[in-house]
Amino acid sequence: MKKGIIVTILFVITVVLAAACVNLSKKEEQMTFMELAQKRYSVRKYAQIPVEKEKIEEILKAGNIAPTAKNIQPQRIYVLQSKEALEKLAKLTPMGFDAPVVLMIAYNQDEEWKNPLQEGIHSGVEDVSIVATHIMLRAAELGLGSCWVNYFPNDETEKAFNLPNNEKIVLLMPIGYPAEDSKPNPNHTKKKELNETVKYL
Repeated sequence: MKKGIIVTILFVITVVLAAACVNLSKKEEQMTFMELAQKRYSVRKYAQIPVEKEKIEEILKAGNIAPTAKNIQPQRIYVLQSKEALEKLAKLTPMGFDAPVVLMIAYNQDEEWKNPLQEGIHSGVEDVSIVATHIMLRAAELGLGSCWVNYFPNDETEKAFNLPNNEKIVLLMPIGYPAEDSKPNPNHTKKKELNETVKYL
């Protein structure tokens, strides 16, 4: 009888300790925002591993909750993942970096907010930039690499992918698992001092 009680007690202790270890491990894995932002870098070399559909959907959800001017949400995101689409892009720019997925992020000119106090000031580029930043950081949180790319012929790319005339591409974002030998550009950690970029008035 005593032996059975001892075994039961030891079993309970083992389960409790195991649960504690799991919780501790989860806490260790959780990064603060600053840790995540510092960890993320522009990946220019990708492993030839497909990105799970679930992860693509997760990063797209992160973009979907991004704030936009008056919450109009003029962004349009094209997920390039087929062989045909990626080959077409490769003919336009080498900056897809052979990633398994490239997001082509545009905005609808008819929907973007227009500043009534200043002619020519519109929100489309800003809205897309906020959306893309959400996507970029969520990708990093999921263990995926990304790169913000502006080196491509905008008009030609819009034409090649048959975008409507009122949609303008802001950036391309290759996404995938970083190659084993992927590493940040040497300039990645070179940051100006705050007093060079911030002024208190």
